[in-house]
Amino acid sequence: MKQAPFGSTGETIAVVGQGTWQMRDATACAAALQEGIRLGMTHIDTAELYEWRGGSETMLGNLLSKPARAGGTLRDHVFLASKVWPTNGSAKGVTSSCKDSLVRLQTDRLDLYYHHWRDGPMPLAETLGALADLRKAGWIRHIGVSNYGVSDLDEAKSILGPGNLAANQVQYHLEDRSCELEVLPWCRANGVALVAYSPFGQKRWIRDRKKLAALERIAASEGLTMRQAALAFLTRDPAVFAIPKAESIPHVTENAGGGRPLSRAAVADLDTLFPAAGVAGDVR
Repeated sequence: MKQAPFGSTGETIAVVGQGTWQMRDATACAAALQEGIRLGMTHIDTAELYEWRGGSETMLGNLLSKPARAGGTLRDHVFLASKVWPTNGSAKGVTSSCKDSLVRLQTDRLDLYYHHWRDGPMPLAETLGALADLRKAGWIRHIGVSNYGVSDLDEAKSILGPGNLAANQVQYHLEDRSCELEVLPWCRANGVALVAYSPFGQKRWIRDRKKLAALERIAASEGLTMRQAALAFLTRDPAVFAIPKAESIPHVTENAGGGRPLSRAAVADLDTLFPAAGVAGDVR
């Protein structure tokens, strides 16, 4: 799996990782995640919201506590991220949520901890200040935000200081490239990784049959499936990382093939087929 520098953290991680939103079958999801880790998809993403709606953190804790072939446990070989929900954005709430996530995940630290959404009653300075305190205490290694626009990112930077924000996680897929207009340029300029969730969209993927057929032709010309071509296109920018979810071994194996470069011709064709404009869907 291709790896790239993750923002200004000084770390290099897998360009295509694994998401865990809305699991339907915990056993199948765990098997797919384990295979994904074997294939090098070692960036694992979850959230306390995902625990509430599917038991994601508990499942991951059980999985990552298993022995790894390279020694230690699987947890020792992954970059693990979780998120605090905005209603828990007080200093006390952030600390309590992080503690609960650590217990469920059976680990003593998170590699990345996100503020899930710019919402809720708490001042942003209190929420991000609490994240900074958790980093000082060693509970988390890096601070992230999710679903932040440019004005929110500016405020976060002013609170945390330059170089202290590791990532912004946003929806990004072929039919919603809106983050490329302002958010991605901001992230690129400020050394912040952009993590793409729902890289295949939500619910039904690409309803336009002509576009779907054209995507299939472009992907085939690169020796890729359509989903692999989509992942390769999204991660063509070195600041971008993708976290597709898979609940089967064939699906995660397919996703693992998306971490490779496209030809210039294929990038140009996809850029024309799916222009960087459109309306963002529901954000999580």
